Amino acid sequence: MSEHIPAVNRQTSMQSGLGRVRGSGSARNGTHHWWMQRVTSIALLPLTIWLVFSLAVHAGDPWEVMAEWIGRPFNAVLLIVLIGIGFHHTEAGLQVVIEDYIRPERRAMVAGLVIKAICLVLGLLSALAVVRLAV
Repeated sequence: MSEHIPAVNRQTSMQSGLGRVRGSGSARNGTHHWWMQRVTSIALLPLTIWLVFSLAVHAGDPWEVMAEWIGRPFNAVLLIVLIGIGFHHTEAGLQVVIEDYIRPERRAMVAGLVIKAICLVLGLLSALAVVRLAV
């Protein structure tokens, strides 16, 4: 039976095949990336429901009322958390799209860095806007 196994696949280690690969995908971080996408999705669900419900309650209110609502500590903290998780989730999702569809590797790396920079800048600007209203 072992004569049909190519020499490349023969291992002299006492470790099983599963033991050698457990916890490491092709890039050694695929499982973590997959889990973080799920965790951020789950975190965004109640935050988005809260935001939609809150905005529906305040529909038609003047700017001053909305600025005062955003300035409340509880709302400001939830908005900043929503912004942070939302932009992180967006960046991670776009990274997957880039890795899957952009070739050559150099172009994918540049696109990934541009996406990270844009998400970081927009996230910081959004959080700064909330902080300015809250302070």
